[in-house]
Amino acid sequence: MARSTHIVTNQVPPLVGYDVFGADRALVAAVERHVAPDLLDEALDELAALGRTSGSAQVQEWGVLANENPPGLRTHDRYGHRVDEVEFHPSWHRLLGKGVAAGLTAAWARPAGHVRRAAGFLMWTQVEAGNGCPLSMTHAAVPALRTDPALAAEWEPRLTSMIYDRDQRPAGEKAGVLFGMGMTEKQGGSDVRANTTVARPLAQDGTYELTGHKWFCSAPMSDGFLVLAQAPGGLTCFLVPRVLADGGRNVFLIQRLKEKLGNRSNASSEVEFDGTWARRVGDEGRGVRTIIEMVAATRLDCVLGSAGLMRQAVAQAIHHCTYREAFGGKLIDKPLMRNVLADLALESEAATTLGMRLAAAYDDGSEQERAFLRLAVPAAKYWVTKRCTPVAVEAAECLGGNGYVEESGLPRLVRESPLNSIWEGAGNVQALDVLRALQREPEALNAFLQEVGRARGADHRLDAAIKNLLTELADLEGIEARARRVVERLALVLQGALLVRYAPPEVADAFCASRLGGDWGNAFGTLPHTLDLASVVERARPVS
Repeated sequence: MARSTHIVTNQVPPLVGYDVFGADRALVAAVERHVAPDLLDEALDELAALGRTSGSAQVQEWGVLANENPPGLRTHDRYGHRVDEVEFHPSWHRLLGKGVAAGLTAAWARPAGHVRRAAGFLMWTQVEAGNGCPLSMTHAAVPALRTDPALAAEWEPRLTSMIYDRDQRPAGEKAGVLFGMGMTEKQGGSDVRANTTVARPLAQDGTYELTGHKWFCSAPMSDGFLVLAQAPGGLTCFLVPRVLADGGRNVFLIQRLKEKLGNRSNASSEVEFDGTWARRVGDEGRGVRTIIEMVAATRLDCVLGSAGLMRQAVAQAIHHCTYREAFGGKLIDKPLMRNVLADLALESEAATTLGMRLAAAYDDGSEQERAFLRLAVPAAKYWVTKRCTPVAVEAAECLGGNGYVEESGLPRLVRESPLNSIWEGAGNVQALDVLRALQREPEALNAFLQEVGRARGADHRLDAAIKNLLTELADLEGIEARARRVVERLALVLQGALLVRYAPPEVADAFCASRLGGDWGNAFGTLPHTLDLASVVERARPVS
């Protein structure tokens, strides 16, 4: 019989069994702001249900199991036949099924669909970020397929379905499907125009066979993939089904699964095409233009995913400090720790507010909002995803040594945190994309300035930051070398404008003083001590 040597005290209860949605005041406020009154009750009820599911002990355990039991590749069956199947832990399928059923691939088919989905995606990322990849790409495939009305009519109902069907069989026999994407190749990476995969036309109009490879193809178990290849007319977008209409397997040779820093529950692969059957999407030579809408939608999911990771990191840090005692009192009551927590909370709320504003622009769909998205999405993707890693690391430090232990969940957040900055174009790609929009699409800058202009006059630090940004944009000398600086300022000004308009005064004041006014150090926890930091922390505390 084991003997007890002492009584364990001063331990923090797990953050479990709570409503992830209701506990996130910034997220609830964004949904209330961006969803029409006649849909609001329905949306709030739906998101509250998903929030309770996300915070439940069972679903959180699924996230742990999916991460601890990563997928495995089975290239051949027992008889030596090539099968190229990826096998997942049951928890992966449970999570993916819940995500599909929650409408995380159905935004295009529902009113206020993008705001409702964005809120759900931000929450679901906090459970296990890996399954967000197939959910994101399935959602994002819709606008690319709409360049071909016939393909869209055939595939869109399946893509926006709320039914998860994991079986490998022809898509026409399934109630719901998932999509992946293959763009990058060994020799080119982000420079997709360097792709060498060849598409040879077949006798049937619009069909081709592909020969080549993709260096990074996530979610290879999906029912279909949008890929880029060189057709006779130039770089073109193609739809590659995993299973052909007659039930036979398409040639989709999975060479290996990637060993990644994080995102370990999700399978990312290297694939080869060798006479692979494909259908053209859009015109030959317009592959980048065709697939760019998919890329834009997945970039927004990078913003939302990073916002979700930051929110969970901040929630865990504040929860820990609410209960943990040290040096004669609760950590949350210590002025220096409160400064750190408030600083982290500002970063999290700014990311959430910006991501939800972008989702609302998708729901609006007007030319003005589309122009706004053209500049705001890459700027937000650049900045928000880069802020994720320092937030996750600092949040882990708030737990001390406990935050370095796997069971706390913080190491998984830290490992996941760099992903969204790299995926769908790393920082330089986003910065250069912003420059292209500034130089070629003046309506994009006009829409951006109108958006931030709605907050002018409310905070002198924001007004000064807008003025300085305009000065920066007026000088195009050496603009490429200054691109990151410019994009950072675009993102911060936009976040500041949104918080001034929508956040509580103490949040907007602290953000403008630090991020725009320069009263800030080089690490978290260096906010001006005169601010109302206790209110900022209390707003971010995960209590529903």
